[in-house]
Amino acid sequence: MGEPNSLSLTRTFLAKPKLKAKARTPKETPESKYWSSFKRHEIPNLVSSISSVSFCPTNPSIFSASHSTSLTLFSTETMAPTSAITSFRDVVSCASFRCDGLLIAASDLSGLVQVFDVKSRTPLRKLRSHSRPVHFVQYPVLDKLHLLSGGDDAVVKYWDVASQTPLLDFLGHKDYVRSGACSPSSMDMFVTGSYDHTVKLWDARTNSKSVLEVNHGKPVEDVIFLPSGGLVATAGGNSVKIWDVIGGGKMVGSMESHIKTVTSLCVGKLGKDSGEESDQFRILSVALDGYMKVFDYSKMKVTHSMRFPTPLMSVGFSPDCSSRVIGTSNGILYAGKRKTKGITASNLSNPWSLGSVGEPQRRGLRPSHFRYFHRGQGEKPTEGDYLVMKPKKLKLTEHDKLLKKFRHKDALVSVLASKNPENVVAVMEELVARKKLLKCVSNLNMEELGLLLVFLQKHSTLPRYSSLLMGLARKVLELRAEDIRASGALKDHIRNLKRSVDEEIRIQQSLLEIQGIISPLLRIAGR
Repeated sequence: MGEPNSLSLTRTFLAKPKLKAKARTPKETPESKYWSSFKRHEIPNLVSSISSVSFCPTNPSIFSASHSTSLTLFSTETMAPTSAITSFRDVVSCASFRCDGLLIAASDLSGLVQVFDVKSRTPLRKLRSHSRPVHFVQYPVLDKLHLLSGGDDAVVKYWDVASQTPLLDFLGHKDYVRSGACSPSSMDMFVTGSYDHTVKLWDARTNSKSVLEVNHGKPVEDVIFLPSGGLVATAGGNSVKIWDVIGGGKMVGSMESHIKTVTSLCVGKLGKDSGEESDQFRILSVALDGYMKVFDYSKMKVTHSMRFPTPLMSVGFSPDCSSRVIGTSNGILYAGKRKTKGITASNLSNPWSLGSVGEPQRRGLRPSHFRYFHRGQGEKPTEGDYLVMKPKKLKLTEHDKLLKKFRHKDALVSVLASKNPENVVAVMEELVARKKLLKCVSNLNMEELGLLLVFLQKHSTLPRYSSLLMGLARKVLELRAEDIRASGALKDHIRNLKRSVDEEIRIQQSLLEIQGIISPLLRIAGR
């Protein structure tokens, strides 16, 4: 009969508290680490608010920022300006690269739309037809001949760039047109957002009314197509909404995590080095509250959030997932760039810095070699592998060792001397399970009883421990009443315990009085 008992005692369990406080900050996820890996680089002194940020589709190392009466081109390698276009008469509102990256179109608040050569910065075309400020201009996807623009005259124009004339005027909005986007799946489909709360889908092959209309509910600040071409994301007020344009304009989801107005949207993509979540798209939104939010529209939840010190006006993400740029209202660009592994362009330009380009060939392993019998032990597990982990050796504390030897009173005294309330309560709960706590209290000497009373006086009124410790305090008074009367030090401890309990009762009564005052007001407010 002794053999099974000895086998059952070979495994040791640590005495841990049953009630444990939860961490205030959630554990960082792999996706959150990915978005945090963009090192923030501040580009100051751009004079005024940065209304637009745009990346070149064929050369992701170049991006543009429109500010004041200038359009500046930057390099993502050095985060420094490479050139600037300053031939504008008014504030630049928007810019868009052509699909081949050779031309860039820009609009200003005078109502003029201009097309420039990216390398020489020479103005090639000037498109004049808008009677009010123009706030968005964009090239259709894979279309080098036409251009879209919209402005405060509530008119959306479809331009023939070569002849500098508008082919179509799309009428339907009743207020300022502030944003627009072209479909990634069709050169003829595009969508526009207006301050009249509506988002309209247009077809350039028909010059009639809009194909589809949805109501965002608030003035629309930005609108984008998602990569599939069947979904559209709109920003207005403090909300971002997703619409299914193929399904008749049904709202798929809504995100309202911003406090102030959302000013800009863009599509970001997780890099290929983030494991199982690679090649997934996210919506990046910025707002006047200074927050950038990353929204997973497949799961309809915010996966990352980042705080900036000033209101944010624009956001852009490079096609190669290496750079993220955010424009602010006070003329500061926050450009973030990820460190990429492997050979960079700077290393390719300097062959001496690389040494040998080819990888050194390793000799084949033979059974006569020592490494042959240890092969494969350094391999990292894949996603579907089952890991057999070697159990870690438990490091027992003093009270755990004493509990293992069934020295219950010594374990209680040892943990009381450590002054760690979680461990003390854990040992008490273990002694309650073993039905030995009251026996330990009865066997304590005067000094050890003083330690217990000091602990009860400090922690018995805490909500986490009160259910156990208040009952224990009552039992201590019943079991050791004669010893307490005989010692002046123990009387002082009891007096302090009574004072702390009275103070807690007074606080609870005050809170109940406040609750009684507030609850009728809340009922009235609810009606």
